[in-house]
Amino acid sequence: MVICSGIQRAIQYFHAVSAYLAERKSPYKAIVAFSGEHQDSGRRVTEATLNEFPSAQIEKKFQQDPYRFLIVADKFQTGYDEPLLHTMYVDKMLSGIKAVQTLSRLNRAHPQKSDTFVLDFMNDADTITMAFADTYRTTVLSEETDPNKLHDLKGTIECYQVYAPDQVRHLVELFLGGADRDKLDPILDACVAVYNSDLDEDGQVDFKGKAKTFVRTYQFLASILPYTNRDWEELSIFLNFLIPKLPAPVEEDLSKGILEAIYMDSYRNEVKETLKLTLADEDGEVGPVPPSGGGRKPEPELDRLSNIIKAFNDQFGNIDWKDADRIRQVIAEEIPGKVATDKAYQNARKNSDKAAARLEHDRALQKVIIGMLTDHTELFKQFSDNPSFKKWLSDTIFGVTYEEDV
Repeated sequence: MVICSGIQRAIQYFHAVSAYLAERKSPYKAIVAFSGEHQDSGRRVTEATLNEFPSAQIEKKFQQDPYRFLIVADKFQTGYDEPLLHTMYVDKMLSGIKAVQTLSRLNRAHPQKSDTFVLDFMNDADTITMAFADTYRTTVLSEETDPNKLHDLKGTIECYQVYAPDQVRHLVELFLGGADRDKLDPILDACVAVYNSDLDEDGQVDFKGKAKTFVRTYQFLASILPYTNRDWEELSIFLNFLIPKLPAPVEEDLSKGILEAIYMDSYRNEVKETLKLTLADEDGEVGPVPPSGGGRKPEPELDRLSNIIKAFNDQFGNIDWKDADRIRQVIAEEIPGKVATDKAYQNARKNSDKAAARLEHDRALQKVIIGMLTDHTELFKQFSDNPSFKKWLSDTIFGVTYEEDV
């Protein structure tokens, strides 16, 4: 991509690059993008007349041969996501958020792209550094999360003898083999019976707390370590099913029974894939996952899940959803979690006022909903086409995420 200072400059670049490619007998071609109609050597031209195809096709054409160069004047510098975009030539003064937005067009991952390159003719290093100063950071882990301590945690959990290794292996085999929930529940119910009969309240709290800690710790380590441990992976899958079925101590959770079941098809697909993740370069300090685990009886608190579901049923239950239960689960659990982890929103909640945080929240929610287009078309359509639903969902998700710790 070539970033130009103006439309006339973009037209000049287009002719120069096209001529040079022809001189080199290159098989590739350039595309130019600008708005309106402008003079070029005594004639009126548009981007469509120069490109020889409609403007609406620029993004699609750029993904195809022979097009490899996109020359722009105040277009495609924001909101343009092309993972194969690798190199940028900058012939325009950039500063502040505009610099961040423009250069970030390269920041899209693709299996065939291992690096990026920027050649800037106009801006000095200090200007670009200052532009990125508020958004580019390093992440510092305040203390270690020791993988070896997972062995100790696993041993402590197993001492309670709520489950046997054979039960763990059998359930995982059934689950990965595509078994329905009715095949898994008998194994889990047997474990729940032991949990209820053999453990006192303190033991139940400690077991359940340590089980949750094991799952969180393993999921964190699995995302950053270059190896996997089969026993840990199987136990993590097993506990993800068992934990929601374990009865809570009295008044621990007023939302008991609401949306506890794991949505099996989504989770099954997730655990069958192994993903290598890279930690983002964003400022902040995160504490370690406490491998000692343990649990406690929290104070009773208002059941936000039931409130969300009640409001949803009252206002939008009359919509003919194909799977209303799944939509309720997505709204009450998945969307708040994804929005709350958006880094820009987290930063705004921590460092800005409520109005600024709301703006970042709305951007984050928009991204989350767009990301759900394939799996939840109905939800996307209501969010896009139904203003009252969009407002309710925006207000609701902001209400449950704004006060959370960041």
